[in-house]
Amino acid sequence: MSRSRRSIRTGGRTGGQRHDRLLELIAIYKFFHALLFFAIGIGAHRLLHKDIADQIEILARHLRFNPESRLVIFVLDKASLINDPVLRRIGFVAYCYSAVTLIEGIGLYLEKAWGEFLTLAITASFLPWEIFEIVRRVTWIRVGLLTINILVFVYLLRVIVDRARRRAKSLVDSPSPRRG
Repeated sequence: MSRSRRSIRTGGRTGGQRHDRLLELIAIYKFFHALLFFAIGIGAHRLLHKDIADQIEILARHLRFNPESRLVIFVLDKASLINDPVLRRIGFVAYCYSAVTLIEGIGLYLEKAWGEFLTLAITASFLPWEIFEIVRRVTWIRVGLLTINILVFVYLLRVIVDRARRRAKSLVDSPSPRRG
C-alpha cells in the first residue's frame, strides 16, 4: 500500500509518526469536559424526588457556611425554581453534551478528520455565546474559557487547512496514469 493511502486510511498519520501533542492536549481537555458534564448529569439524577432546599442546607452546614449568608439565601431562592422535570432536563442535556464531548475527544485523540471538524464546528458555535456572556459581565473564568476556545478553534482550523493543502499537493505531485 502506498504511503499516501496509508496516511489517508489512518486519519493522516503514518505508522511511524507520533501523536500531535496539541491535539492530544485538546482531547484530554474534552475528556475532562465530558467527565464534568457526566457528573452534573449524575448530580441532577440523584436530586430527583428530594427537597433541593434541604440538600442545599445540608451542604451549607457541611461546608460551614453561615445559613444566613447572602450566598446561601441566594442559592435557596434559586433552588425553589428547580423541580423534578427541570432536573430531568438538566440531566438529559448534561448526559447528551457529555457524550458529544467524549466523541470529540476520541476523534481528536485518534487524529480523525471528523473529530477535528466536529470540534471545530461545536467550538465555533459556542464562541458567540461566550462573547455575549463576557459583554454582559466580565469574569476571569469567562475570559479564560473564551481564550482557550479561541486557541482551540484557531489551532484546529490550521490543522484542517494544512491537511487540505497536503492532500492537494499530493494529488498534484502524484504521477497520473498513462493512457493509451
